[in-house]
Amino acid sequence: MAMMDVQLNSWLLFDHAPRHFGTTEVVTHFGPEGVHRYTYSDFARRTQQLMHALDQLGITKGERVATLAWNSYRHLECYFGVPCSGRILHTLNLRLSPAELGWIIADADDRALLVDLDLVPLLERIPAADLRGVERIVVLSERVPDSSIPGLLAYEELLAEQPASYPPPDIDERSPLGLCYTSGTTGRPKGAVYTHRSTVLHSLVASSAAGLGIGPQDCILPQVPMFHVNAWGMPYAGAATGAKQVFLAGPLDPRCLVDLLFEEQVTIAAGVPTVWLTVAEELARRGHRPPALRYIIVGGAQPPRSLIERYQNEFDIPIVQAWGMTETSPLGGVAWPKHEMRDWDAERLTTTVRTQAGLPVPGISVSIRDAAGVELPFDGKTMGELCVRGPWVIDSYWKGAGSEQFTADGWFRTGDIAVGSPEGYFVIADRTKDLIKSGGEWISSVDLEADIMAMPEVAEAAVVAMPDPRWQERPLAFVVLRSGATVTLEQLREHLEKRGWQRWQLPDRVQIIDAIPKTSVGKFDKKVLRGREGSVS
Repeated sequence: MAMMDVQLNSWLLFDHAPRHFGTTEVVTHFGPEGVHRYTYSDFARRTQQLMHALDQLGITKGERVATLAWNSYRHLECYFGVPCSGRILHTLNLRLSPAELGWIIADADDRALLVDLDLVPLLERIPAADLRGVERIVVLSERVPDSSIPGLLAYEELLAEQPASYPPPDIDERSPLGLCYTSGTTGRPKGAVYTHRSTVLHSLVASSAAGLGIGPQDCILPQVPMFHVNAWGMPYAGAATGAKQVFLAGPLDPRCLVDLLFEEQVTIAAGVPTVWLTVAEELARRGHRPPALRYIIVGGAQPPRSLIERYQNEFDIPIVQAWGMTETSPLGGVAWPKHEMRDWDAERLTTTVRTQAGLPVPGISVSIRDAAGVELPFDGKTMGELCVRGPWVIDSYWKGAGSEQFTADGWFRTGDIAVGSPEGYFVIADRTKDLIKSGGEWISSVDLEADIMAMPEVAEAAVVAMPDPRWQERPLAFVVLRSGATVTLEQLREHLEKRGWQRWQLPDRVQIIDAIPKTSVGKFDKKVLRGREGSVS
């Protein structure tokens, strides 16, 4: 007997939450403005009103609808209302400059834009020529502010006029659902296109125990921007499984974030390492852990071992590493321990598992290759470029950009330099552009940073290559100190030697700075550091 042919489109995720978890909450903390609470039933009603509103605005099926918004319940409505009505959701990075945003809006051919009230001033600074194709701008609020932009519409007024039920359209599972641009650290940003099918499959694996482990009993708090790779897919996976969702709108406030971990009984939180470096100080101040928190998912960059050990030893909170990219939707690997590791001690588990970028999740194939494309062994020491493929890894960029990143045999070349372990895990040794080649030998800036940050005097550290007439390149360390601390180059080098580094691998210079510059998604911005001028010792 043939199986029923069911399209893997976003309605499978959207319809499940109100049907089976209608009373489960979605919570948004707006800082001084207070907390908004409603249920998945309320969410479903309003999301279908948004679908009708997009019809009324004349946005054609298949056109791009952009969001310029913080994490919130309204943004969650956009996550589903746009693709479930047959349009393409394009999340804009609100931390980019007006010129960068304008270029991306024009390149994506966005036809409508949904913007948070406090981000309208940012929108006003975008070059008018880049907004010429945007026909409708809706402010995610009850009101429209005074603005130099004509014709703004109020989201709540639009929704109030619409019916609460929307007939599911016929959506091909291979049609585009979303568009997310890369950070553009090595050139112009490129648009990664996600299909309905790829997003449904990604959500199912993300919610599995091999993925992020999200289920109906959970309360999730993604401190990952919803503009960045669909907040690692957590809003989709959360709705699909009926998990309670908690959002912190606006910039990171560590005290507020920790309040939410306690008050909302959060079981799974996620964010980049710089988030948890800051939050650790707030947790230490309180002296006890959030009681319901099972683990923290950390991705976007390699967390220092010292951070992993601090959360485990001081707060009894496991940090679980996940690896992914904009091009992988993003989940590619999660560093869960295997069954045979259940009796391992903490030290062995940290070395073998917790400090790894991940174990490939079901559906993702991983290959580490040399410059000639030859596959390298997972032997714990051989470095090569990480290549991936799978049903939610893109096979091209928007408008055909970046074709050189795809191999003839169907693999995506990530640009990450990785090492595979005999246990099957992989760790990111560096980005191709961040490796330091000294005297013909490679030095991993990521590993150096992690060990420098193990010094009790150091809050943050980043290492970049500096030109050297004899050795080609040498490591330069930028260090942010904890309050009242001091560190000399000699102390730093002595510390690294004790941790197993050879003298030729040690930084030749160190520069003490007030803060490490960050990219728009919270990673260390090394291109800024490379161009930085100042005294070094």
